[in-house]
Amino acid sequence: MSANMTKDQLRELFLFTDLRDEQLDWVNENGDVVEFGADTEVFAEGDPAKCFWVLLSGTIALSRNIGGDRVETGRTDQVGVYLGAVTFYLEESLENGYQSAARAITDVRLLALPSGKLALAFREWFPMAVHLLQGMVLGTRRGQAIAGQRERLLALGKLSAGLTHELNNPAAAAARATSTLRDRVAGMRHKLGMLAEGKLDKDALLALTGLQEEFADRVQEAPELTAVAASDLEDELGDWLDDHDVAGSWDLAPVFAAGGLGVADLERVRAATDCIDEDAPLDGALRWLAYTVETESLLREITDSTSRITALVGAAKQYSQMDRAPYQMIDIHDGLKATMVMLSAKLAKHGIKVVKDFDLSLPKIPGYPAELNQVWTNVIDNAVQAMNGSGTLTVRTCSDNEWLIVEIGDTGPGIPPEIRKRVFEPFFTTKGVGEGTGLGLDVSWRVVVTRHHGDLTVESEPGDTRFQVRLPLTEQR
Repeated sequence: MSANMTKDQLRELFLFTDLRDEQLDWVNENGDVVEFGADTEVFAEGDPAKCFWVLLSGTIALSRNIGGDRVETGRTDQVGVYLGAVTFYLEESLENGYQSAARAITDVRLLALPSGKLALAFREWFPMAVHLLQGMVLGTRRGQAIAGQRERLLALGKLSAGLTHELNNPAAAAARATSTLRDRVAGMRHKLGMLAEGKLDKDALLALTGLQEEFADRVQEAPELTAVAASDLEDELGDWLDDHDVAGSWDLAPVFAAGGLGVADLERVRAATDCIDEDAPLDGALRWLAYTVETESLLREITDSTSRITALVGAAKQYSQMDRAPYQMIDIHDGLKATMVMLSAKLAKHGIKVVKDFDLSLPKIPGYPAELNQVWTNVIDNAVQAMNGSGTLTVRTCSDNEWLIVEIGDTGPGIPPEIRKRVFEPFFTTKGVGEGTGLGLDVSWRVVVTRHHGDLTVESEPGDTRFQVRLPLTEQR
């Protein structure tokens, strides 16, 4: 076969510009110009890596099978771009087959060179370069594997620590409330026995049990009082209890106040006990009802705590996208909210004020939610560290024509211009040794740009740094 291309035509391709005439002759003799129609497969992932391809005209797209989904990893119309058996100089690469698939987006022309023959010629032409390339590729692979694993472990550690902290608080509250509830239920049974010994008549018992049901319902709707209002109400209740010779007013008043009860309610209890004899004083009735009020308050606390745990588990599932398709139509706010929950312990620890400016009218967009959640995590985590203990984190969503925009800003010291242009480079980090791998923003850039065909940019000045993610509103071909 023969490419039937002149030396001048070959030298127009940047790969061959500096080759000697005899090397160009080899390329021409061993190569072949192949044409493919639009939407035609050039080669499939895993097929034997027989050819090193060079794009002569048209547009071509590369894709890989990731988790059972065909994911586009690149698209280009740049003449001279090479694909296929690109690591032909590594012996094992030809045995492993093509690492991706290629499809013609438009009509394309490609120069095909046999990878096996090219490997032999390349080793003869550039023996030192072959050794350097082999060392660089293998070393990079090992380094990326180690750094990538560390990045995942660091992210997992941050999120698990935050989630553990968040789960521990409601779980501990529920445990404390349950323990106290056991004591209060026992006390209620004891006080009920004492009241029964006081020879309550039918009307008195009905009145007290009616108040018990009413007070229990009131607890569920009790408003949250300010510290001043709660203190004033407790003082009023305490004075009333002291005036009626009820022992332990300091203990009972806070219970009734927390349950939303006032002096008028205690008067109703006193009226209901008028027909009880002196062996069952007002003191016993009030304490019995106080146990009821406190029991309901504890049950509400347990319900709130378990609901909080359920919400946290739901947020964790939303964040990790467990049991969900990797590619789906998503509400971008679900992932942002879940990420904020997962990072809430870190935000609270650093005293960061959070401002959410969400446009909830935005439509759902196609995407990989678990990967986008990793983007939000990386950017927010960097913002928290940049603010170093205090500041405001702003998360904003809006739309711009065919784009959905997520903007994450912080009030940190800003990113110097010489660093700003490098923040998306792999392995570049300004953190101390052992604090970061320099892959967080590189991964984020690849998720946004390569996986979602969007854009990730940063604007920064002292006190105002904003990372802006632009995602297409509709699925890209």
